Amino acid sequence: MNDPAPSAVRLEGPWTHRDVAANGARFHIAELGDGPLVMLVHGFPEFWWAWRHQLVALADAGFRAVAMDLRGVGGSDRTPRGYDPANLALDITGVIRSLGEPDAALVGHDLGGYLAWTAAAMRPKLVRRLAVVSMPHPRRWRAAMLRDRRQSTAASYIWGFQRPWVPERQLIADDGALVGRLIRDWSGPRLPEDETVETYQRAMCIPSTAHCSIEPYRWLVRSLARPDGIQFNRRMKRPVRVPTLHLHGSLDPVARTRSAAGSGEYVEAPYRWRLFDGLGHFPHEEDPAAFSTELVNWLKDPEPDR
Repeated sequence: MNDPAPSAVRLEGPWTHRDVAANGARFHIAELGDGPLVMLVHGFPEFWWAWRHQLVALADAGFRAVAMDLRGVGGSDRTPRGYDPANLALDITGVIRSLGEPDAALVGHDLGGYLAWTAAAMRPKLVRRLAVVSMPHPRRWRAAMLRDRRQSTAASYIWGFQRPWVPERQLIADDGALVGRLIRDWSGPRLPEDETVETYQRAMCIPSTAHCSIEPYRWLVRSLARPDGIQFNRRMKRPVRVPTLHLHGSLDPVARTRSAAGSGEYVEAPYRWRLFDGLGHFPHEEDPAAFSTELVNWLKDPEPDR
């Protein structure tokens, strides 16, 4: 692969690329369609392009679909600070406001799902509906990481991220080969194409991206016993009061089904749990048609069932 450049993340398609200012930083977005806003937030080790299939499906269904790059990733600013979940969630709600919309249906995968849970609790007026993919509620995640040995082992990469500098070097070594291994290892039997994996590897190799991608996970672990982490965990007791769709792959090796199931206890609104049989950690990429159908039908349902 050639040396990575920011252009590696502004990939061509039917969507439009632009930058928006929010929460003291600049964020890259890709958008397509007109209608009610659906904000898509990627996880690790991906960037906005993870939602390429859903951008098209949502636009075709009559929505304004926007996929953003998180702080420090893709085409967004790489700031020296600001990678705690409360601030990252304010990035997301800030982008919603910068787009001139009163609210959004918020869809988040992996870390993006963790932040989507957080945003819905912190800024409920800006989140019309919530869809979370492959991620337990933050309080469920914390409890599982501390008390469930199997979940702690499944997410061992997060413990490995606590070392200084070494994880960054590992992520970008050999043109980002580790990124490719993680994506393949975390997927179900429907493995991604080599070209898809290489796209994520190139994006990770953009300078400072690896460091910024790891910083949120460092905060999550290092804050477990700190006052700021304890305070955040207490804030997450605040229930989500918007219709919520929780999507999960039955073969997810990173976020165990047992950890994610039960997150509905933090939702005081219609809550729908959907398990995709035979899919791993990336259901939106492993079976985009089935995933998009589930998401669009739920978004169009005026009275989503509990």
